[in-house]
Amino acid sequence: MSNRARPHPLPAPAPATGFGKLPLGRWFLISGAVIALVFTIATVITVASLVETRAARVGVVDVVDPAALRVLEISNALTSQESSVRTYGRTNEVTALQEYRKAVTSEVTALTALDGLMPQMPEKAVVSAEVARLKAVGEAWRRDYAEVVVASVPTLKTEASRQSAPINAARYNDVRQSLTELQTHLNRLHSTGSARLERGWQALYLALGGVAAVLVLAGIAAVLIVRYAVLRPLAELNAQVRAVAQGDFDHRLKVERPAELTELSGHVDAMRRRILSEWRRASETQTKLEDQAAELRRSNGELEQFAYVASHDLQEPLRKVASFTQMLEQRYGDQLDDRAKQYIAFSVDGAKRMQLLINDLLDFSRVGRLGGERTGIDANLPLKAALNNLGAPIEDAGATVTSDELPEVRGNRAQLTQLFQNLIGNAVKFRSQEPPKIHIGVRRDGDMWEFSCTDNGIGIESKYTDRIFLIFQRLHGRDAYAGTGIGLALCKKIVEYHGGRIWVDDDEPGKAGTTFRWTLPPGDTE
Repeated sequence: MSNRARPHPLPAPAPATGFGKLPLGRWFLISGAVIALVFTIATVITVASLVETRAARVGVVDVVDPAALRVLEISNALTSQESSVRTYGRTNEVTALQEYRKAVTSEVTALTALDGLMPQMPEKAVVSAEVARLKAVGEAWRRDYAEVVVASVPTLKTEASRQSAPINAARYNDVRQSLTELQTHLNRLHSTGSARLERGWQALYLALGGVAAVLVLAGIAAVLIVRYAVLRPLAELNAQVRAVAQGDFDHRLKVERPAELTELSGHVDAMRRRILSEWRRASETQTKLEDQAAELRRSNGELEQFAYVASHDLQEPLRKVASFTQMLEQRYGDQLDDRAKQYIAFSVDGAKRMQLLINDLLDFSRVGRLGGERTGIDANLPLKAALNNLGAPIEDAGATVTSDELPEVRGNRAQLTQLFQNLIGNAVKFRSQEPPKIHIGVRRDGDMWEFSCTDNGIGIESKYTDRIFLIFQRLHGRDAYAGTGIGLALCKKIVEYHGGRIWVDDDEPGKAGTTFRWTLPPGDTE
């Protein structure tokens, strides 16, 4: 296309004003930045609440409550020790002494577990001091009472417990007081931790509520942006486009926001103006085309009339020329010399060649115009018809014609018969010294069937492979090979009318003979 035929670029649309200057991405960026800031604050609060709640839970569940349980075990162990010692002092039974030793072991185990909790214990220093005091008063009770009774039983028997009773009362009272103080302190720590845990859960719930609120606000903001910055302008543009589509071609297209739709409406409006201008120009052109089509129909009618005249009236004088010239030779042949007889032969031959040329031209002009309907047809049928038409030349030349099993194609039977007949006839005509051997092959090539006609004739030089399909092009003189030079041009026109192409296979230079290849659509193709 030349530069003069190319349309000029569309003018740039007018820039948006006000809020319309903001592109849609900027709307989402601003709202997204605000929502991200609020969401970050809510997330920080949520994380802090989670940390606080976890710390409170660890303090209560993993430290204070296990410590209270260990203190209870210590209290039970000391109570068992005191009861076992008194029983041993009164009864001197070994079983009571064993219970005492077992209770001491339980106390040591519980104290060891309690010491393991001290590093994470809230108010570690105070609790550690209370545990140390409990250990001290427990050791004092065992040293001043329990071990004394155990050591005195072998000599004092039942009197050992009675003599040490005042010491037991004093020392064990210290033990009870120390246990009470430690348990009271742990209970207070449990209450404090529980309250802290409750506050942490409340703060977490509030933070999660804030996050949910932020998400809801983000959704609302997105809906509002989509509604007011996208859907409403799109609806306006859609209404304007619908008005133009319904026939109001002078309706101007314009939306105010966002910047992308403003620019888009400007471009669409520019296209509307150009289409309107081109439509008006096309209407004028259409009027001219209709006038030219009417003229073309008139001209085609005249051509058809000429074809009728050529096929009937024009050939009648030629037949008379040939007939009367032959009659002249038959009647006065003995009075004519050899040169006169030669002139008569030239006249007859010229008339016959003119008739042949007219018939070939008529065949060439009819392809795709008259009687060229295409249907699904077995390609073997036109091949057999062509072989029947060429029966005499094939027999005279001693030719052998073979073929593959041909498929069903979509085409016109008469024209495909003409195609096979011309190609096989050429193979017989342009034969070498050997008897002609001709093979019709076929193979599938994508969506088409590729046919081939291979012979062992004189062949065609590669420099002439494009020229041979032109009308009236001959590679040999009429004295060597008869013909009008239309046969291969007719083959090309028939193949192209059927939607295929035809060519000479020159992939193997120096190979004897010629191979023509052409493509046809399969029979199930519309």
